[in-house]
Amino acid sequence: MSKSYRKHPFCGMTTAESEKKDKQLAHRRERRIVRQILGSDPLRPVLPHRREVSNVWSFDKDGKQRLSTDSPYFEQIMRK
Repeated sequence: MSKSYRKHPFCGMTTAESEKKDKQLAHRRERRIVRQILGSDPLRPVLPHRREVSNVWSFDKDGKQRLSTDSPYFEQIMRK
């Protein structure tokens, strides 16, 4: 994809590239808890909600920010 640009001027609030590791750990934690619940009482499972197991606010990227067109790095950041 040569010469590809972002369509919207938004990026993450930190220098973290992605939240892949955070999401992997959260899903592993959720699957472990579900397996424990199903192993203890398979006839009456009360499974936890995803938000009860992990906190998305503690992930590396914390929200998004709008890029200013006045910035000298605007063109560089808009490149994918």
